[in-house]
Amino acid sequence: MAFSLFGCKPKATPEENFWGWFRKNDSALFHFEKDQERIFDRLAAEMNKIHPSLTFEFGPVTEGKREFVISADGIKDAFPAVESLYAVAPLLERWIWIKFRPRRTPMDIEFNNVSVKADDAFCTIEPDGDKAGITFYIRGYQPERQETYQGITFLMLDQALGEYDVETHVGFIETRDFSDESPLEKKPLKDVSKIFDDFLAYQKKNG
Repeated sequence: MAFSLFGCKPKATPEENFWGWFRKNDSALFHFEKDQERIFDRLAAEMNKIHPSLTFEFGPVTEGKREFVISADGIKDAFPAVESLYAVAPLLERWIWIKFRPRRTPMDIEFNNVSVKADDAFCTIEPDGDKAGITFYIRGYQPERQETYQGITFLMLDQALGEYDVETHVGFIETRDFSDESPLEKKPLKDVSKIFDDFLAYQKKNG
């Protein structure tokens, strides 16, 4: 905690100010569905005071508690801001704090008017230096919409591997049509987290 030059009165950090605001608005945030647009706009503004790339996710209410995810929105430069905000998070009875978007069961994605089912996505993993290079194969891939499919790839990988691992342990990411040939076996997206973890463990052991 910083101190004033003219005495011992503590000066709150931006992170402490954020959690102070969160605590004061605990009820409105916990029941955000009642006024979602206004609450989300205000919450985003408060997080942007710490870093412009910080964002958030809410989990559903489960046994009287909600998860609150502090995310860097996939921007590695914002990772330290996630860590610093998480480090001073208060203990609040109804909340579970999570830093970085965690792994979740891959879901169907609709992005820029393109829909891809999780069951239509497959991956191969190969070395890319000390990281994992991932090639994404999608059934129904349209090469003229390559940028959109690349965005879908990143969204699906975030779900399967979590934000932190995608940004720190993944090297190249390519998106191709499922019909494209590959020297490696294409594995279903639902299996990619285990394959990825096994790959990193092997690389660490033999690197």
